[in-house]
Amino acid sequence: MNQRPLLATIVYTLFALLAFAGNSVLCRLALGEQSIDAGSFTVIRLFSGIIVLSMLWYLTQATQTKPGSITGRGSWSAALMLFIYALGFSYAYISLDTGTGALILFGAVQITMILVSLWRGARLLWVEWLGLGLAFSGFVYLLKPAINTPSLWGFILMMAAGIAWGIYTLIGRGSVNPLADTHFNFIRTLPLIILTLIITLALGDSVLSFNGVMLAVLSGAVASGIGYAVWYRALSGLSAVQAAVLQLLVPVIAAAGGVVFTDEIISVRLLLAALLVLGGILLVVVGRYYMLVRQSQPD
Repeated sequence: MNQRPLLATIVYTLFALLAFAGNSVLCRLALGEQSIDAGSFTVIRLFSGIIVLSMLWYLTQATQTKPGSITGRGSWSAALMLFIYALGFSYAYISLDTGTGALILFGAVQITMILVSLWRGARLLWVEWLGLGLAFSGFVYLLKPAINTPSLWGFILMMAAGIAWGIYTLIGRGSVNPLADTHFNFIRTLPLIILTLIITLALGDSVLSFNGVMLAVLSGAVASGIGYAVWYRALSGLSAVQAAVLQLLVPVIAAAGGVVFTDEIISVRLLLAALLVLGGILLVVVGRYYMLVRQSQPD
């Protein structure tokens, strides 16, 4: 493996994880302040993503595409998973607090991706199992004070969101044109966006404010649209297990964002949890490569 692809994968992954954490912060700011309803937040978020991704795709690829050439076109299955994640994520946070929701979401993502990977024949080394356990224990340790008994409806919605995002990520590992695939995945959510908008208006539950709309636009245009395209690009350099475990960084980053944006105090618990998560991630990401290299060397 040469340095340039490795460095690119690291940069893409860090940007994507920051975008994921940004989505959590933006969603909680919008719904926590009740400046927008969950349905409208989802509609504006996805539609904003469509606009930005369409602009980027047209400027960088549409005019360069030759008739009959093979480019990324996304898929209806990925689009469905994207929509289920976005809708479930928004509505679940109505009845779940931040810690409980994050634990359910990223726990479901990790379990889904690892189970699918094992079902497909992947075998983990002991060092990967150790890193996985260490990272997840740090994740639970960080969120434990915030964990309350969740509502059944909120739990189901966030579990569905986590499973959908795990599947969406696995589909993205085969992407050869991340920007185009992400663009067309978002485009394919349009029928479901329109249906959600109609239902929201029919129920009379729509709540809109300038702050709520701006937060939804930022979530869709930057944290979702650009962030997901970059994540698809990062996935080409990550195994399914690495991608699953790396996403456990998101709650740690989001907690740090809480310190910055809501004046929360940096606690010893946060520092210890960060060390556990980062140490576990290091074992998973580096462990397999190191052990395989050692096994390949003659005694």
